[in-house]
Amino acid sequence: MRRPSTTLLTGTLLTGTLVGLLTAGCASAGTGRAASQAGSGSGHSAVSIAAPTSGAMRPAGAKPCPTADQWQGAPAPTAVSGTPMNTPQAEALSQAVGAQGRAGFADVYGSQITDFPAGRVALCVTDLARGHALALAAERAAPGIDLSRLDLYLCPYSQRTLDGAVHKVMAALDARGELAGFPIYSASPATDASGVRFTSSREGVGAKALYIRIAHLLGSIPYTLSVGASVGGA
Repeated sequence: MRRPSTTLLTGTLLTGTLVGLLTAGCASAGTGRAASQAGSGSGHSAVSIAAPTSGAMRPAGAKPCPTADQWQGAPAPTAVSGTPMNTPQAEALSQAVGAQGRAGFADVYGSQITDFPAGRVALCVTDLARGHALALAAERAAPGIDLSRLDLYLCPYSQRTLDGAVHKVMAALDARGELAGFPIYSASPATDASGVRFTSSREGVGAKALYIRIAHLLGSIPYTLSVGASVGGA
């Protein structure tokens, strides 16, 4: 089961890349399903917009991108010879929309979750109209995919924006891989494209100076800082 890669540090060496493709197991029934359909044009399959809960104030009526708590740790939807696997329909769709999202639609592509729920793909974008265009581009590139299995969600940032934020912090590290005198062990966009996640030492997490320095580098982009460990476990 694939997970989004994280930038890890050994000294100052970056040992990972940032990828927004997420894979979920079989989520609870009905989670993230569409309550309304948005037509994608004559001759094309419909793309679902995940409807908000009552009273939610979301542009165009879409739910926010699912958080990791909603899908991480769920069992795989299927298995082949005992090996957990994604459903083939969701996997094909996920590959197609992911390729478009990281290419011509990087300005709006946030993240995606395969088999959320089983057989469907959650695509998180910053703009629903551009998300529809992304889906149609994926269908043109891979005519065999089923767009009726795609649910669009809203996210506040694109993966490209969050990758840039991560690299801004990484570029500010000193020769020891530290910022404001404390180590940064890992950095990655949040899985729901809501901000950036960093790990540091216990002392770093408790240091006001580190928070101030990260905030200065990221500006208005939210972030979380939690206790982690270096690659070598030191």
